[in-house]
Amino acid sequence: MNITQLKAALPRELLASVVVFLVALPLCMGIAIASGMPPAKGLITGIIGGVVVGFLAGSPLQVSGPAAGLAVLVFELVRHHGMAMLGPILLLAGLLQLLAGRLRLGCWFRVTAPAVVYGMLAGIGVLIVLSQVHVLFDTAPQPSGMQNLLAFPATVAAALPLESAGSGWQAGALGLGTIAIMWGWECLRPQRLRFIPGALLGVAAMTAISLWLALPVNRVQVPADLSEAIDWIRPDDLMQLADPALLVAAFALAFIASAETLLSAAAVDRMHSGQRSDFDRELSAQGIGNMLCGVLGALPMTGVIVRSSANVQAGAQTRASAIFHGLWLLAFVVALSSVLQQIPVASLAGVLVFTGVKLVDFKAFRGLGRYGRMPMFTYAATALAIIFTDLLTGVLLGFALTVLKLAFKAARLRINLVSLEKAGHMELRLSGAATFLKVPALTQVLDTVPAGTTLHVPLGNLSYIDHSCLELLEDWGRSNSVNGARLLIEQRRLKRRIEGRMRTTAGVGA
Repeated sequence: MNITQLKAALPRELLASVVVFLVALPLCMGIAIASGMPPAKGLITGIIGGVVVGFLAGSPLQVSGPAAGLAVLVFELVRHHGMAMLGPILLLAGLLQLLAGRLRLGCWFRVTAPAVVYGMLAGIGVLIVLSQVHVLFDTAPQPSGMQNLLAFPATVAAALPLESAGSGWQAGALGLGTIAIMWGWECLRPQRLRFIPGALLGVAAMTAISLWLALPVNRVQVPADLSEAIDWIRPDDLMQLADPALLVAAFALAFIASAETLLSAAAVDRMHSGQRSDFDRELSAQGIGNMLCGVLGALPMTGVIVRSSANVQAGAQTRASAIFHGLWLLAFVVALSSVLQQIPVASLAGVLVFTGVKLVDFKAFRGLGRYGRMPMFTYAATALAIIFTDLLTGVLLGFALTVLKLAFKAARLRINLVSLEKAGHMELRLSGAATFLKVPALTQVLDTVPAGTTLHVPLGNLSYIDHSCLELLEDWGRSNSVNGARLLIEQRRLKRRIEGRMRTTAGVGA
C-alpha cells in the first residue's frame, strides 16, 4: 500500500481501531481476573497483541490479545506453579510457536478436529461461568469447576441482604445488570450503532450507577504507572523449566494457543474478501508476542474471534486498525488509569459470564450431527472431561477419540467368500483396508473354507493390507496345504498395497 492509499484508508482504519479498542478494554481486564491475574496484566497483553503482533501478523485483520479460551489453563498454572512461573512457561511456549512458524508447520495446527476445538471451548466456557458467578457476588472462585458448582448456593445465600450485611447482593446486581444490557443490546441494537460493543455499554452503565449510589463493592485495581505491573522474568525461574510438569504445560499452552489462533484466522478469512492469512507468519508473530508477554510477566495471547470480527465489521482493511487499537489501549492506561479503577469487578465478571455462555455453541454442536454421532460424542466428552478433570485431560481425550474414530474408519473391510464355477475353487474378495483390527473377522471367514479348496485372493480392491493380515493368509495357506488346500494371492501391484515386502513362501503359490 502506497502513501496515497494509506492516507485515504487512515480515517476508516482509525474508526475501526476505536471500535476494537472499546471491545478489547473490558475483555482484557475481565480475562485477567478470570485467569487469577491482576487486570493490568491483561492490558499489557492487549497492548503487545495490538502494537507488536498487529505489525508482524500474517492475518492482517485478526486482532490478538488475552483469550477467554486460555483463562482456565492460566488459572491452573498460576494455582499450581505460582504467578512467577507463568513467565518462563509462556516464554518457552512462545519459542515453540516461533519455531513452528519458521518450520512452516502452521497448516498442521489446523488439522485439529472441529469437534475437539468446539468441545474445548464449550468446556472452558462452562468453567468460566462457574468461576465468575462467584466473582459476580464479590467472592473468590474455587479451584475447580465442581467446587465452584457445589459452592454456588452458599455464595448466593451469603450475598442475600437477609443473611449478611455485606455488599455481595449489590455486586451481584451490578453483574446481572451488565449481562442484561449486553443481551438486550445484542438483540435490539440499531443497525447504525452495531459498532458500539454491548460489553462497554454494560460496564460503563454499571460503573456510573455504582458511583452514583456510592456502592461499597470491589473495584478494579490498576496501578497508576503501568510499569509497576511488569514482572520481569528472572534467570532463576528459567532454570526451573527442567521440571517435566512445566515442560508439559508449555507444550500444552503452545498447542492450544496456536490451534485457537489459526482457527480464528481461518474464520476471519471467511468474513472478508481481502488478503488471505499466511498461517506460518501468523504463528511466528504469535510466538514473538507470547515471548514478550513471558518476559514481562503478562498473560498469554491468541488471535481472538470477538475482537477480530468487530474489526472486520467496522470496515478495517489493513493491519493498521489492529496496531492502532493497541496504541489506544496504551494511551488509555497511561492517561486515564484512574477511570479504570472505578470499574466494579462484578461488572467485568458479568462480561465474562456472558462470554462464557457464548462459548458453549449449541449451533456448532448440532452442526456436527451432519457428520454422524461420533463428532457429537467427541464434543460432549471433551467438554465434560474439561469440566470434571482439567483442560489438558479433556483435550487429550478428544484427540484420543478422534484417532480411535480414524482407526476404525481406516479399518473398514468387506470380506466375501464366493464359490467359483470350477469345482473346488473359491475366491476371497477383500475390499477396503485390511489392518490388524480385522484379523478376527478374516480368521472367522477363513475357518469356513472347506478342506482341499484352492483359494484365490485378489488384492486389486484393497487400498492397504498390513503385515498381520498378510501373515494370517500365509499361515492359513501353509497349515491347510497338508489337506490339499492351495492359496493363490494375486501379486500384481502388491508392493504398492502392503506394509513392507511379502515373503516368498510355499503357501503363496502351492
